Amino acid sequence: MTKIAVIGPIPRDTIVTHHNETIRKYGCVSHPVIALAKLFGEEGTVYPVSHVHEKDYKNIIDLFKAYPNIDTSHISSKHDRGTVIELKFIDQNNRLERQTACMKPIVPKDIKSMDEMDAYVFVPITDFEISLRTLKYIKKNRKGLVVFDAHGPTTSMGMTGDRYRKFWVDMDQWLKYIDILKMNLEESQACWMKHEYSSEEMTSYNEERTDHLDEMAAHVLKKGVKYFYVTLDAKGCVYYFKKGKDIQKQFVKSIYMENVVDTTGCGDSFAGGLAYGFAVYGDPEQAAKFANALGALRTQGKTFEVFKSKAETEALISDHYGA
Repeated sequence: MTKIAVIGPIPRDTIVTHHNETIRKYGCVSHPVIALAKLFGEEGTVYPVSHVHEKDYKNIIDLFKAYPNIDTSHISSKHDRGTVIELKFIDQNNRLERQTACMKPIVPKDIKSMDEMDAYVFVPITDFEISLRTLKYIKKNRKGLVVFDAHGPTTSMGMTGDRYRKFWVDMDQWLKYIDILKMNLEESQACWMKHEYSSEEMTSYNEERTDHLDEMAAHVLKKGVKYFYVTLDAKGCVYYFKKGKDIQKQFVKSIYMENVVDTTGCGDSFAGGLAYGFAVYGDPEQAAKFANALGALRTQGKTFEVFKSKAETEALISDHYGA
């Protein structure tokens, strides 16, 4: 029986899509948790770990109650501190973000009572939500793989609640405790500070700038990360790993979806797919395909009904990538 923990916030989201539709739902951790629950069926259990507001607790438990293989015993409202987010999409991939409440960070005592997991998926959305001590605790005391999404440490918030991209200046302190590191291209540009940035580079994201990835991957892998994945928006993803002393690079094209309804949670879903691929198949290519599949499915609607069973998801993967 496969066990995967998904660790991070369960924000109360208000989303205005690029179609100018308003969606209200619980996000972040909820996406990979439900996606994994549907993939597992009777073959695994998912363990969300989060701090939430008292007013949201029952609604969140009820949301997960529909899936018997989701263990909600590590969702806590004890401190009455959860996350509230407002998102307004400018286009399909870019959005303005505002955060009006902040959850209590996840620390080692929040996971000490858990069973050993096959994988621990960290999906923070702001830089304070996961304590480095938590990753250190897992590395010292547990055997499961640590999958870490860089969205959190590359995002911060100001006094007005406005959320903005920041540089992950202390990245090296985290890398030795991460097995599988995942980020998007914009986040990668906020992680790689090997030269002096121009004022233009400091204030803008360039979707064509990928020339830093090979050098960055070499550094990340040297510091202890086993696999490094970077998503490239609708193009797909690229991942890096070491084979002997050589660094291998592999591109996996995306699963194209013609009608995109809502891209919120795509990155979180992708991280869940990586964990599934490694925990169940132990294969980085399969992990990339499941990650792409969950990210693509996430775009197809406003509810969690977008996620499918293992058989349906495997059929989608087979149709796109071949048997």
